[in-house]
Amino acid sequence: MSETLNERSRKILEAIIEDHIASAEPVGSRSITRRHGIGLSPATVRNVMADLEEMGYLAAPHTSSGRVPTEKGYRFYIDSLLQVRALTPQQKERIRRYCRRRGLRADELLREAGRVLSNLSHYTGIVMAPQFTASVFRHIEFVRLSQGRILAIFVAESGLVQNKIIETDEDLSRGDLEQMNNYLNHSYAGLSLPEIKRRLVEDMSRDKALYERLLKRTMPLFNAAFCEEESREVFIEGLSRMFEQPEFSDLERMKRLFKAFEQKSLLVEFLDKCRESQGVRIFIGSETEYREIEGCSLITAGYRNADGRTIGTLGVIGPTRMAYSQVIPIVDYTAQLMSQLFESEK
Repeated sequence: MSETLNERSRKILEAIIEDHIASAEPVGSRSITRRHGIGLSPATVRNVMADLEEMGYLAAPHTSSGRVPTEKGYRFYIDSLLQVRALTPQQKERIRRYCRRRGLRADELLREAGRVLSNLSHYTGIVMAPQFTASVFRHIEFVRLSQGRILAIFVAESGLVQNKIIETDEDLSRGDLEQMNNYLNHSYAGLSLPEIKRRLVEDMSRDKALYERLLKRTMPLFNAAFCEEESREVFIEGLSRMFEQPEFSDLERMKRLFKAFEQKSLLVEFLDKCRESQGVRIFIGSETEYREIEGCSLITAGYRNADGRTIGTLGVIGPTRMAYSQVIPIVDYTAQLMSQLFESEK
C-alpha cells in the first residue's frame, strides 16, 4: 500500500490524520498549510486531498469542505507513517506504582491495570483475567453448605480465586470433604487443572483401594467444579470516557456500545482471539468484525505466565480517532509489567 502514495501525499495524509485526532473536526487545506509548513499552496493541497479521497484514504462529510480519514487511511497511517512515542519515566513509574501495590489480590491487580490503562490513555481500559484451566493451583477446597450443596474453591498461584456452588446426589460429610481436600492439596499442588485431572485418572486406575475409599467420590466433584466451560472475567475501567467522545453522541450508537460492554461476552470472544498473538495488535473500526463496537479501535497485547504462555489479554478501546502514538506504548508496557508479575508467581 505504501507504494501508492508519493512523499507529498504521505505528508498531507499524516497532517490530516493528526489534526483530526486532535480536533475531531474535518480538516481543510488552509489549516494544513498554516499548521504544518508543508510549503504548498492551499489549491495544491486541495488537489492532493481530492486524490487521497478518490483512493479511499479520506472522506468528505457532506456538512463540511474539509476531509476526515477513513479506516483505510488510518490503517496506512499506522502501518507506514506512525511514530510511536516512548513513555516518559514518569509514565512508567505511574504504571509500576499502580500494578505493584502490595497486598492486592490478583483480581484487584487486574482491575488496577485496567484503571491505569484508562487514566493514562483517556479512553476505556479492558483486561481479561487468565483462564483457570491454564492456571497452576495453590489450594483446592470443598466446603459443605447443606445436604447436596457444596462450595468449591480454587486458588491459583497467581492469587486468582474461583468459587462455584455445585449440586451432588451424594450426601458428603465435612469429614469426607476434609479428606478429599487434604489429598488433593498434598498430591497435586503446583499442577494445572488439566494435569490434575490426568493424574486423578492415572491414580484411580493404579490404586483400586484409593479409588474405592476416596477418588470415585472426588472425581465427580472435581469435574463439576472445574472442568466445565468457564466464564471469563473482563474488567472494564473508564467506560464513561467513551461517551465523552463526540463520535458517540448519537444515542443509538451509544446504546449498542453500552450493550457490548454490559454483556461482556463479545469482548471475551474478541480478546480470547487476540490471546494467541504476539506483541501489540491494532484493530481499526470494522476490522474487529463486531457491529456493536463499530467506529471504535482497539489496541491489545497479551500477558504471559512463568511458562511463557499467554494467559490473558489487556488493552484500550477508543474511537477510531485515537491517539495511537500515545496509547500503543501504554498498552505494550502494561502488558510487559503484568507478565513480569505473573511470571514471578511460580
